Amino acid sequence: MKPIQVVHFHRKSDRDAFSIERLFVDIRAAMPADINVSVWVSPFLSSGAWRRLFNIVDAAFHQGEVNHITGDVHFLSYLLNWNRTVLTIHDCVSLERLTGIKKWLLWLLWYWLPVRCCRAVTVNSESTKQELLKYVSYDPENIYVIYSCISEWFHPGERSFNSACPSILQVGTKPNKNIERIAAALAGLHCRWVIIGLLTDAQRSLIDSYSIEYTNLFGLSEEALLEQYRLADLLVFASTYEGFGAPIVEANAVGLPVVTSNLYSMPEIAGDAACLVDPYNVGSIRNGIMRVIQNPDYRVRLIKAGFYNRERFRPAAIAEQYALLYRKIVLKT
Repeated sequence: MKPIQVVHFHRKSDRDAFSIERLFVDIRAAMPADINVSVWVSPFLSSGAWRRLFNIVDAAFHQGEVNHITGDVHFLSYLLNWNRTVLTIHDCVSLERLTGIKKWLLWLLWYWLPVRCCRAVTVNSESTKQELLKYVSYDPENIYVIYSCISEWFHPGERSFNSACPSILQVGTKPNKNIERIAAALAGLHCRWVIIGLLTDAQRSLIDSYSIEYTNLFGLSEEALLEQYRLADLLVFASTYEGFGAPIVEANAVGLPVVTSNLYSMPEIAGDAACLVDPYNVGSIRNGIMRVIQNPDYRVRLIKAGFYNRERFRPAAIAEQYALLYRKIVLKT
């Protein structure tokens, strides 16, 4: 039987990313033999009306039997064949953050119109699905929860926990990553904080005010990022919002205990493989961190649960779920 021809539509990125592009590289590598995937990358950055319009028109000339917009450039759906187009929405964080006319335009052009130009929408958590349904009227049966996969290069190494001065890993510095409250939770704790992502001057000033020993790293290669996971003693990922929360499972995969938030997608993704805390309560964050540091039995239990949790997010399992959706779309076209 002739393989189904699928096109993955990607944004053009001007920054280092371990997110959408990396995710779909792993998915394509694990795709079943009856699915043949090619990649189209937007010629221009998603910036300005004319660049976006050119990207929309150019995308229309590169369609396959199934068109899959992999995220961030939702508006590419406008001129694609809606009956064979899949749109992946990773989160609704901007709708949560913006207000006024900017929020309305984003809602209209990135969410409301694009979902009406698609046969199916995929989201990376049940939390994101429910959140999306708050903003757009769309048949829930056509919204498929397909988790993000975690690359196989995240795997455990030899480690021993430094309870005297633990190395605490933080991935991300955007407002939802909750740097300010985590810094307050670490105040006075003998530890080393490794922060991945460029800090603002205000964030640096705040961390310095708490006299926390920290290292700030950004622009890392995949290998360098993995090395930071292996050097750490625990991951603190107490975000105020996540559509998925890949660092939770990345830490699970390498054998790190995890402290994460008790809201949005994070409990769903972590399962029983993390210590859940209230990200808006500094005391709750600190108590979770101290519990992991001071209780070896609890720490070991989290690590073992993390290895089991990781199995849900292997590339082969996620690729098969996308393949099932692609086959379904072709059969119904």
